[in-house]
Amino acid sequence: MEARFVNSECFRESHGFPFRSGKNQYRLAVISIEFRTGQHSYLVLIGPGLLETVGEAIKEKLAPSRIAIVSDTNVAPLFAEPVKKSLTSAGFDSVLITVPAGEQSKTLEQTGTVCEQMLQESLDRQSIVIGLGGGVIGDLSGFVAAIFQRGIPNVQIPTTLLAMVDSSIGGKTGVNAGAGKNLIGAIHQPMLVIDDVEILKTLPSRELSQGFAEIIKHAIIADAEMFRQLQDVDLNNVDFASLIRRNVEIKARIVANDERDRNGERALLNFGHTVGHGVERATNYQGISHGEAVSLGMVAACDVSINKAGLPEKQRNAIVDLLQKFELPTKLPPNFPRQKIFDALKFDKKFERGEIRFVVTSKIGSANLSRDVTMDDIRTAVGAL
Repeated sequence: MEARFVNSECFRESHGFPFRSGKNQYRLAVISIEFRTGQHSYLVLIGPGLLETVGEAIKEKLAPSRIAIVSDTNVAPLFAEPVKKSLTSAGFDSVLITVPAGEQSKTLEQTGTVCEQMLQESLDRQSIVIGLGGGVIGDLSGFVAAIFQRGIPNVQIPTTLLAMVDSSIGGKTGVNAGAGKNLIGAIHQPMLVIDDVEILKTLPSRELSQGFAEIIKHAIIADAEMFRQLQDVDLNNVDFASLIRRNVEIKARIVANDERDRNGERALLNFGHTVGHGVERATNYQGISHGEAVSLGMVAACDVSINKAGLPEKQRNAIVDLLQKFELPTKLPPNFPRQKIFDALKFDKKFERGEIRFVVTSKIGSANLSRDVTMDDIRTAVGAL
């Protein structure tokens, strides 16, 4: 996959040393993107071996202070120690707070537990929260940082492809409610995002696949060229650094124009998420990953788009084929409780005063927020899954 560098008012790039590693011969360079939106500016660092430089990277921004590393029971045993060692070398005093792995930790109760532990460890308004993990940890740690002592700095160290290309960027934080996903939260931009691509070599194939669901989403809504390149990419030789950078570029442009999700542009990032979140809620967040649910949601959104936005059926089929290439689901299991999907839709954050607003695509590389979609349209699309 070729590197592509673009000029934009919302980010700048610089490049460090070249690097090769492992059987797949990653064509890597340490990339620094300055992400600017509204009053906020922060760096996204992408490259190999960055866990060893976490302390120095933070020290360039803030004086040494107390740091809470929020992680989960899967990630902490693998990566917490090198992060703590780097922080200690840079003069920071850190404490590790570990929560159970999985979506069940994205709750107000768990948020309160983490905050109480931070208070017990004498963290204060000058402290920092690091989120070390996937999307769940990123959302939870960011929300903790947003509300602890009325807001303290947050550093995101995503450990999944999905979190690197999507959830760690843009400042959306939060937890789930009984009614649905991400309904309680805040916009709290990180001060730094560190994407160590070496971590990706530790991920199982299913975890990598769900990251590609968000990458394919970005291609559908904003980058037809990337979509074509994904069709031809060699799955055993992916240039992850360039791919992550390209997806950060896409999200940066969209978020910079609608940081607080007010004018509808940022809602485009939720292509496939209306039905996808409903699928997750229907399973009580068990047995299906976020990326897999979004894959199903994108198929449904494409079917709606054929009728409501003029998406050519040939392009719809190309999208389904690409999802299948990355081993993502495009059909619901038999006897799936579809009604539970519809029960969750009324809590979709894109809906306004009960009026449906649904992200559709008229062609690969473009999307818009439509008010013409009906519940019957969505029911038909879900019925076809």
